[in-house]
Amino acid sequence: MAEDLTSIRSKGEAYVWLTSMGLTLGLCMIIGLLGLIAYEGLNVFWPKRIVEITLKEGSGGAIQGKLTISGQVTTEREKLSRDRDPKTGELLPAVHERQLFVGSKEVYGFAFRFIDDADILSTDVPEGIMRFERTELGDMIGYPIALVVSADERITADDPTFKSRLSVAVSEAVKRRKTIKQLEKVEIGKINHKVDVLKVEIRTLERAEAAGGTADDALKAQYQAKIDELNKEYDVFKEEVDALREEQAKLQFEYKLTTGQEKVMPVGKIISYYYPNQLGFTGRLSHFISRIWHFVSEDPREANTEGGIFPAIFGTLVMTVIMSLMVTPFGVIAAIYLREYAKQGPLVRMVRIAINNLAGVPSIVFGVFGLGFFVYLVGGSIDEWFFSDKLPASTFGTGGIMWAAFTLALLTVPVVIVASEEALASVPRGVREGSLACGASRWQTIQRVVLPASAPGIMTGVILAMARGAGEVAPLMLVGVIKHAPALPVNGTPPFIHLDQKFMHLGFHIYDLGFQSPDSEAAKPMVFATTLLLIALVVVLNLAAIIVRERLRRKYATGAF
Repeated sequence: MAEDLTSIRSKGEAYVWLTSMGLTLGLCMIIGLLGLIAYEGLNVFWPKRIVEITLKEGSGGAIQGKLTISGQVTTEREKLSRDRDPKTGELLPAVHERQLFVGSKEVYGFAFRFIDDADILSTDVPEGIMRFERTELGDMIGYPIALVVSADERITADDPTFKSRLSVAVSEAVKRRKTIKQLEKVEIGKINHKVDVLKVEIRTLERAEAAGGTADDALKAQYQAKIDELNKEYDVFKEEVDALREEQAKLQFEYKLTTGQEKVMPVGKIISYYYPNQLGFTGRLSHFISRIWHFVSEDPREANTEGGIFPAIFGTLVMTVIMSLMVTPFGVIAAIYLREYAKQGPLVRMVRIAINNLAGVPSIVFGVFGLGFFVYLVGGSIDEWFFSDKLPASTFGTGGIMWAAFTLALLTVPVVIVASEEALASVPRGVREGSLACGASRWQTIQRVVLPASAPGIMTGVILAMARGAGEVAPLMLVGVIKHAPALPVNGTPPFIHLDQKFMHLGFHIYDLGFQSPDSEAAKPMVFATTLLLIALVVVLNLAAIIVRERLRRKYATGAF
């Protein structure tokens, strides 16, 4: 037996099993974490049935004195009791609770409510109850009463045409809302941009005149005339927007809460609605896909706890792409110099040690450096040299997507340098010598032989840099990310790519929802959904880079390698 143990140790089989067990444990932890995020993130969009619960007399879960409450069960949990039995002195058993989304938080003062199972007298699933998504104050749950078209026309919920008329009214309201957004963000936005440019030109003339220059009143009057014309165009669009808003408020929708209160709201505030208890599996799946699409394509609302996260997705993607375009050439050039040109010695070894140590510096330190160097020093100097007419309003002297990309490029450049240098070192020496023997110069050898052969390894470094840069949050909080961006960094307003503009980021969005949201219960499911989307975005970016790497590997693969 002792000989068998000695044989196993000498062969290293025990260590093989130990490492495989560690690998298996790590994979299980990763799969479990991703599974939890995927389940909780996708569960947000699945339409749950609305239950109507009747509570016992004297129950603490009653709302406004009513013993009936309706909502969708979001979570269930066991709550440990801290009370003791007065006779035995022992702790009372745990209580099973369920959390309900009741909506209408402007009426109840909250949108979520915990109910003890011990307080429930009966549970019902009414078919006629609805859930509405509104433009503000969150969703609402209630029974439809009527659609008020005018003072003389009122379509009640029991009318056969009620559902079709409500569907048409909501669809038209959605179209008007999109038109209003188009007019305000695109047409009026272009006018405001042109007016700002003309005002800067007038201010430039006034400053030149104040400095002793020649006054050009004719040019100033010309600029002012253009501003007046633009203001007239603005008034036309403003009147159109006001007319659309008035149209949004014409149709009224009457509904009743479970507590018996009757409420009225404009149909123009309804984004979507559905009858959860009337949907079959196909209907639920269709609504599930629709909600996911709206989540990834719409702007956020209600302190980011409602609506979608498209600006955050777009900002994360643009920032990561800009960062990759910046970090790749600098990292590869540094690796080429260290491996191919620098004389190996104590100085080069110290540089490599510094690069490795730089990879371990906390990310917030890079954020402070980016704020001081890029934003205040470089950006402030750019404002003084090229945008002095706009001062004291900062253009590049404040946080923006370009400075965020620069900061994360510094953060990830050690990864690219190390990976690129290892890839260059893996190219056989004979390949270099063969190229030189054929008459190629050192640079021609690097450019046409070494770099193509090491491209897959370089792409590995870029993939690692993208994965780290896309998930960083701390530096971005100092150099450009904000809670809600009014416009995208790439849009239809000249010059179309606004590198000085602040932006939204999925990582910061998760932090903001988790720790800064005024409604923690409403933010909790959004945290999982946004986390799932961030992971999916990083996977997509990495897969794209991996596909490029594999194509390069197949293209330049030779028997010598």
